[in-house]
Amino acid sequence: MSTPEETGPGAMRIDRWLFGVRLFRSRSAAADAVSGGKVHLKDERVKPSHGVKAGDTVTFTRNAVVFECVVTAVPLRRVPASEAARCYDETPASKARREEFAARMKVAAGLTPRPDDRPNKRERRLLRQLRGRN
Repeated sequence: MSTPEETGPGAMRIDRWLFGVRLFRSRSAAADAVSGGKVHLKDERVKPSHGVKAGDTVTFTRNAVVFECVVTAVPLRRVPASEAARCYDETPASKARREEFAARMKVAAGLTPRPDDRPNKRERRLLRQLRGRN
């Protein structure tokens, strides 16, 4: 059973908040991540219906990098990207991890061999199978 401070004014379901501040593309993707144990609130695994309020710490994995932020605002509905960025503050450690991952990916992309021409239909199918995207 949730306590009044979890569901009262100024609180919102964690899956709705993640979707509303554009950290996930859809609410169902946010709910799947929360119920799958990939999202933690105050270092604890929670259910999608758990309330989130200002001051809470939300942690989840995005693109193989741990993203950690502190909730600063709870919007009533999905907001534009400019307003969404003001609803949370990313921790300095999370920002450093994300920037270091981006730098590593940039170096890896530079070292990846590029073919002279585009793959044909058969080669594209083989590449998709290799990457597990069928």
